Amino acid sequence: MPEDPELTFQTLAIAERLGIAVALGAVIGVDRELRDRPAGLRTHILVALASALFTMISFELFLMAEDASGAGRADPVRVVEAVLTGVAFLGAGTIIRSGPRLEGVTTGASIWLAGAAGVAAGGGFYQLAAIGTGLGVAVLTGLGLVERRLHRRSRAQEQLEAEGRRPGRDAPDRSGLGPL
Repeated sequence: MPEDPELTFQTLAIAERLGIAVALGAVIGVDRELRDRPAGLRTHILVALASALFTMISFELFLMAEDASGAGRADPVRVVEAVLTGVAFLGAGTIIRSGPRLEGVTTGASIWLAGAAGVAAGGGFYQLAAIGTGLGVAVLTGLGLVERRLHRRSRAQEQLEAEGRRPGRDAPDRSGLGPL
């Protein structure tokens, strides 16, 4: 078996970057798993891990090319672009049209976020990865609660209209204040 090329990253740094990518992918994936979405915990972890690996590989290839030619002609940004294209393809696969509605768009976006967190962690940009993941999870959970309340209110209004009542006028008074 041929020997691996000498790596720039030390084993501890490799484990740290990949471990952080796995942890951040898990944080994003837990929300999707709890909501029983098609792409859950394992998918998000694998996307973040693969993205981190590709990022680290791009660094290694860039440095190898630089050493071989004496000039840095390799472009690590191309690898990042390729990773994000692949992640976008996975995310698009979760989107389904169901009548007039699109489903899975948020799951697709969360897969893209896991990829970005993996690229950032693989690049050693831990603050970017952590803050981006934190904000993404806040959006997924916090705004998810708001969306569910809005949808519940909308369904209640639709039910009133289906019964021939007007929302806000013919609905029973549940305020406890009685007639004004």
